[in-house]
Formats: sequence, structure tokens, C-alpha cells
Amino acid sequence: MSSSIPVHIWIDAQLGMLNARGIFYYIQQRGEQNTGTVLLKLNGLSGECKLLAQQRDLDGNLGWVNALRKELVKEMEADSYIARSISNDPDLWVIEIEDSEMNNPFELFS
Repeated sequence: MSSSIPVHIWIDAQLGMLNARGIFYYIQQRGEQNTGTVLLKLNGLSGECKLLAQQRDLDGNLGWVNALRKELVKEMEADSYIARSISNDPDLWVIEIEDSEMNNPFELFS
């Protein structure tokens, strides 16, 4: 995502592509419209999920990293992390996507 595009516009575009592909999502937390960052929960519907956070690289480009330093986490652990993150950063957007393969669709559209 370019730093000049407000995050809510980027998210709307991403979610529009999810809708077109029939991918179910849920916006758990709406953050700051212009500068918020995104926490993405990829729910595999089996009790485990991936929890990905946006992070900038040295060139300023946004990418995705495992928020809990593990690729797969128990859903309860992810939900606890999300609750703490929201209380620490009310500007945070939290989006949950249900996908048994736990692929990050935002990587495909970025």
C-alpha cells in the first residue's frame, strides 16, 4: 500500500476484491481512516490461524509479518493478542478472513 493512499480506501478496494472472489471476511475493528495499520487474522476454521501484521521494510514498503513470531497460533492466543493490540492502538484495523488454506489474499492484490 502506498503511504499516500488513506488506509480506508485501500481496505475498501481489498474487500471489494474479496467480495468478487466470494471470500468471507469480518471487520473486527475499524481503525483510523487515514493512517491506521492492519492486523489480519486468517482463520483456518480448525482452531488454528495465522495472525499477520503490516510492517514497513527499509525502503518504506508495506509487507506482512507474523504478529506472534509463529506461523500458526491457536485461535484463543490470536484473539487475546488482538484484544491487547486494540486496547494499545485504537487506530488499528482488524480484519478476519475465513480460509481453510489460510492464504493472505491481500498479498495477491497489493
